[in-house]
Amino acid sequence: MTDNSTGNLIEYDKINNYLTDIFNRVLVIEEDALKNSKFSDLTIKEMNTIDVIGSKGTSIASEIAEKLMVTISTVTTAVNNLERKGYVTRERSVRDRRIVHISLTRRGELVYRIHRKFHKAMVNRIVRGISEEDTKILSVGLKNLHEFLEEQRKR
Repeated sequence: MTDNSTGNLIEYDKINNYLTDIFNRVLVIEEDALKNSKFSDLTIKEMNTIDVIGSKGTSIASEIAEKLMVTISTVTTAVNNLERKGYVTRERSVRDRRIVHISLTRRGELVYRIHRKFHKAMVNRIVRGISEEDTKILSVGLKNLHEFLEEQRKR
């Protein structure tokens, strides 16, 4: 869309304002939820690490690093802290002793499920009251945003 009519610019501004506000609110809400829960010992970065591990079941440090867009040493530090806090366990591969599988403990699984429940409720609210066709359009727009962010990250 290259139309620069006033109406179009107003919509662009609305979208930009929503995206900025949503990004900030999600971070604040998630941080507050952690602080005020029985998982107050977790940081938002640690929660993101738990989310990646939980979504795969078992991960290795390089997979987590790639998904979170951080270095392996950053993941190692996070996993050390999460293991010390009782959220993850490590187990060496029996096939290749150099590979360490990282998985969630029962406590890690619990916080992961609670976190996923919040995200599911958020997505349900986004699509509430809109048609399947509009949901597909929204999905295309979000895919475009994701691709743009990936391109920016790779620069």
